[in-house]
Amino acid sequence: MQFIEPDWPAPATVRAFTTTRQLTDESLIARQLPENSRVCRLQQVHGSGVVDILGSAGEIEADACFSRDPLHACRVVTADCLPVLICNQQGTEVAAIHAGWRGLAAGVIENCMAQLRTAPGELLVWLGPAISQRAFEVGEEVLAASAAAAPAQLLEPTRACFRAGAPGKYFADLYALARLRLENLGVTRVFGGEYCTWSQPELFYSWRRDGTSGRMISVIVFR
Repeated sequence: MQFIEPDWPAPATVRAFTTTRQLTDESLIARQLPENSRVCRLQQVHGSGVVDILGSAGEIEADACFSRDPLHACRVVTADCLPVLICNQQGTEVAAIHAGWRGLAAGVIENCMAQLRTAPGELLVWLGPAISQRAFEVGEEVLAASAAAAPAQLLEPTRACFRAGAPGKYFADLYALARLRLENLGVTRVFGGEYCTWSQPELFYSWRRDGTSGRMISVIVFR
């Protein structure tokens, strides 16, 4: 299995996928895209920057991108962090977000959504392969930073996304943290969230598991 495609009711004009570690030739990705497509390459910094890839050139420092142009594909890379792919029901807007806990706390989802013209209730979102809660052990500082950055109405729900482990340790749920932010914005159609990069080594790279690793590539583009 070299590609995983979202199980979501996206319009026929949209193509989305995430690669697995079984993809050894990145040139195969280009064959999945429309002819003459340009792929946005982000310099991801675990922040909240968002770029419109139309007219952008080279490698851009940001953790999210969006497109309304048929020949520009949105792309993020991950190896435990959460790839978030977005399209509207009309098939005229697409976006991709690299969302680790730092990016989620910094508001990368909110910043990306603010750039879209589509009402939140008309968006489809797929949460691609990320590390699951049972494998994502973090320190108290991660819980504190996430809670401090949460909107007031999400403070307690955010805390609930962290399950206590050993003294001073917690297990964080990236999928749940992302869903909280999306639901707070009015997004009701959220799919995915069933994979674990750490516990499925036959499919995914995992920085947490291996210490150093390759990356999965998530792409969304117009057909």
